[in-house]
Amino acid sequence: MTMVEIHRGSSPVVLAFPHTGTEVPEDIAARLNDEGRVLRDTDWHIHRLYDGLLKDATTVRATFHRYCIDANRDPSGESLYPGQNTTGLVPVTTFDDVPIWRDGSEPSEDDIAERVERFHRPYHEALRAEIERVRGAHGIAILYDCHSIRSQIPHLFEGVLPDFNIGTDNGRTCDPAIERAVAETCAGADGYTSVLNGRFRGGWTTRHYGEPGTGVHAIQMELAQVTHLARETPPFDLDPVRTERLRPVLKTLLSQIEALAPSLSEAPR
Repeated sequence: MTMVEIHRGSSPVVLAFPHTGTEVPEDIAARLNDEGRVLRDTDWHIHRLYDGLLKDATTVRATFHRYCIDANRDPSGESLYPGQNTTGLVPVTTFDDVPIWRDGSEPSEDDIAERVERFHRPYHEALRAEIERVRGAHGIAILYDCHSIRSQIPHLFEGVLPDFNIGTDNGRTCDPAIERAVAETCAGADGYTSVLNGRFRGGWTTRHYGEPGTGVHAIQMELAQVTHLARETPPFDLDPVRTERLRPVLKTLLSQIEALAPSLSEAPR
């Protein structure tokens, strides 16, 4: 099993996909219960949604499922959102708080440590290497972390999630020009809703790598799945009409981010 798929491009933009993988090794799959095997909390088809939108972007994609280990969580196990409902480094429930492991099969501390080395570390070693390669070529790297989530999950948030959920850890992880370009594009997209640093302010990937002072900028996009799926329930198929409508908006914001790179690389740090 290949843990990470990498496509190297010449753009200053790196697209990361930590949650689109659906591979679960047999030793782990055997411990999942019927609900766990549905893989409900996958970022379904997000790598397909972004495919080709920015021709020369580098992409780094985890092939393993987040139920093996969540590549967008702190490997120490520290919560991203203290005091709020969320899932951990190795989830024990779905986003709906439904158990995913067979009775007596929940991962132990030893299991978690093994999975950090088996899955989490290789993904982030690959992502870090690509960020460094891109920064070496351009003097700057812009990491755009690609995500999706169901639009209604009462256990995690009230009501209906906006379509575009932009996370910069309250402006800490990227230059204001990047944040502004993405926020303005989303706010101006006809028929869509958006929020900046709302319920989702950026996961561990965005917070860990985003250091504008070093030339590495990071931003997370959490798309409500209603924007591109036919249904937010199995079989989680892409809706071609919704996808065709959404892709131009994503293409515009990625192109704007890329266009900002030369000026940002020349800015004093």
